Amino acid sequence: MILIISGGIAAYKSLELIRLIKKSGGHVQCILTKGGAQFITPLSVSALSGTKCYTDLWDLDDENEMGHIQLSRGSDLIMVAPASADIIGKMAGGLCDDLATTTLMATNTPVMVAPAMNPYMFDNAALQDNLQLLQQRNIHIVMPDNGEMACGETGQGRLPDAQSLLNQIESFFSTNKPLHGKTALITSGPTFEPIDPVRFIGNRSSGKQGHAIARALTEAGASVTYITGPTSLPHPNHCTIIEVETAHQMMDAVESHLPVDIAVCAAAVADYGVKTSPQKQKKSPNKNGLDIQFTPNPDILKTISNHKNRPSFVIGFAAETENLLSNAKNKLASKQCDAIIANLVGDDQVFGQDTTTVHWITKSVNEEHTDLSKYDVGIMIAKKITDHFKLPQQKGKAA
Repeated sequence: MILIISGGIAAYKSLELIRLIKKSGGHVQCILTKGGAQFITPLSVSALSGTKCYTDLWDLDDENEMGHIQLSRGSDLIMVAPASADIIGKMAGGLCDDLATTTLMATNTPVMVAPAMNPYMFDNAALQDNLQLLQQRNIHIVMPDNGEMACGETGQGRLPDAQSLLNQIESFFSTNKPLHGKTALITSGPTFEPIDPVRFIGNRSSGKQGHAIARALTEAGASVTYITGPTSLPHPNHCTIIEVETAHQMMDAVESHLPVDIAVCAAAVADYGVKTSPQKQKKSPNKNGLDIQFTPNPDILKTISNHKNRPSFVIGFAAETENLLSNAKNKLASKQCDAIIANLVGDDQVFGQDTTTVHWITKSVNEEHTDLSKYDVGIMIAKKITDHFKLPQQKGKAA
């Protein structure tokens, strides 16, 4: 997001807001007006944000590095805090004589304004008319608090504290994401099928792709239940986490968390389990190997696709070593899901790696997406799901 800091003693609160945004995992770029720079310095803003503090519309280096047009377009939200009566008046009148107002004029990004000024200034009819006009233009207004002002007068005009401003930002993003209100279930990682109390049969899945999908869908606003087999990854943030080991445990967890709107079956589920020995099987010179009897595991993807509580959109994965497209299309038909993500594995491809090449396959579409990070695959899936629900797509990353 972009934070514009205009003139006023309340500018000092913007420093704490920057710190809280960064602490919450957000990215913030700052524009400091000439008035704002009378109260705080570009160096303090830059030190806390970890990015350059922009100040001057006519700075050739700034325009070459990050011009006002790019500043105005490359964020999810522009917040003006504190917003002086001067900058509010310029916004209402369409004036742009500095970097801040020019960025605001050129933006196609949502704008939030937090007025802060003397109570008599805030009550002035001109200021109130300007705020009403901004609201009519769908600009979000964070109303000031009542209390004692720096000038000694008391009334409405205090900039809310930094935590309250952060709450406003987080509330904006939680309700303005394309998958807000949707529920999603994601399976991830391998399954471990026990042979005896010591040994198991597993596979090479690291869980990185499922983890990235959970992150992308959460950032897009979905409420995510993340069902994972054993991995070494930290759990994705802001998800309901269910840990399992076997395919049967994963199937039980999936069914117990239906219905949902979206299901993404990214787990590498073992096709077969093992008739488990109650005791460790000993190595014996009289045996050629372990006595293993395989039993078929439940087909999670097919079960979800044909369930009485079937999600609106079901996505499966096809990890193949040959005949990628034909095998993926056959899987799409046999499992009766809505889409398949297909990729080639083997020879150190995909499993445990950070990048991949995938095909997005439906009954009518076959798209190849090459050399993507697994997070980018997650973003692609989030956009496809958004299209399915005919909701506006999320732009960029939330603060």
